Amino acid sequence: MPCAILPCARVTWILPLVALAACSSPESPEIATAAPPTGATQGGASEQWETLFDGEDLSRFHPIGDANWAIVDGAARADAGSGFLVSNADYGDFDLELEFFVSPDANSGVFLRCSNPEDVADTSCYEVNIFDTRPDQTYRTGGIVHIAAPSATLNSGGRWNTYEISADGPHLTVVLNDVALVDVEDEMFARGPIALQYGAGTVMFRNVRIRPH
Repeated sequence: MPCAILPCARVTWILPLVALAACSSPESPEIATAAPPTGATQGGASEQWETLFDGEDLSRFHPIGDANWAIVDGAARADAGSGFLVSNADYGDFDLELEFFVSPDANSGVFLRCSNPEDVADTSCYEVNIFDTRPDQTYRTGGIVHIAAPSATLNSGGRWNTYEISADGPHLTVVLNDVALVDVEDEMFARGPIALQYGAGTVMFRNVRIRPH
């Protein structure tokens, strides 16, 4: 793709681990000037935020599947294959904040408390969905698949969005772009890693941080 469409973006490929310089997709907006998420979440003052992805280092995750994850201008980006970035650590109760960009046709999600880190699925984790065009709209973007439908219909395609997700025992909440969409109680999964999904379209994540309770 010619560089005349967008300025050349520095790319670090995650799979395989080879440093490249390439032009980013026209779907990729400018990233470097954006501020991290600032939404309020639950938790005591003594609890500390931990950075899971700072735009440069994905060492706190490991990939499964064949998605072509790369670091592009401070975001973890994929647009082919299928798979997940899975956190190396497990988490039980926590507040999680992140930003994501998806193309309108994208299929993605944020998976919580996964019971098997090598077999991530909506039946072995809580999946906070990112899927505006899901055929069954019940558990579309903002919902927790099989558990809770979102209370409003918000489309996320074509722009940066902020998720604020809390898990406190059985109490799960989801806030998308400052709109509360899920407040539910469920006891299916208690602890496990977090996974970021690539399923279709163009998907990017940045400013991923967590505050364990």
